[in-house]
Amino acid sequence: MNIGQASSASGVSAKMIRYYESIGLIPPSPRRDSGYRDYGAADIHRLGFIRRARDLGFAMDQIRDLLRLWSDRGRSSAEVKAIALRHVAELEERARELNDMAEALKHLAAACGGDDRPDCPIIEGLEGQIPIALHGHPGRASSRTAARPASRRSR
Repeated sequence: MNIGQASSASGVSAKMIRYYESIGLIPPSPRRDSGYRDYGAADIHRLGFIRRARDLGFAMDQIRDLLRLWSDRGRSSAEVKAIALRHVAELEERARELNDMAEALKHLAAACGGDDRPDCPIIEGLEGQIPIALHGHPGRASSRTAARPASRRSR
């Protein structure tokens, strides 16, 4: 099948298929006499594996390792599990960071009057006049302690 058909069958865009081929994530496809790429069932299966791994947020290097293990029938499931659990830890850390960002923005937004006056704690936070509270980042105040400076509150 051609790249368009492979794209439809795998759920991976033609552009990404070409990219995966260029970085060696999938083997180069044979070419027809017309010069078009020719993909088979094994290619579609591999592309589906990659798509599902990307859907779970695995990085390209991790996917490369998982593909290597997938192809190795002598693999240790412990190695696969270790990759998955490292990724879970990374996802959980990213979720904590995103939650911290959301909480900091909520804190700044709650301090903002949202009226016609020009002073705005959100802008002041982005300017650096108010500490932006992000837990887990050294040197930054906690969201419970970040407050507007007294000189700014009296406007």
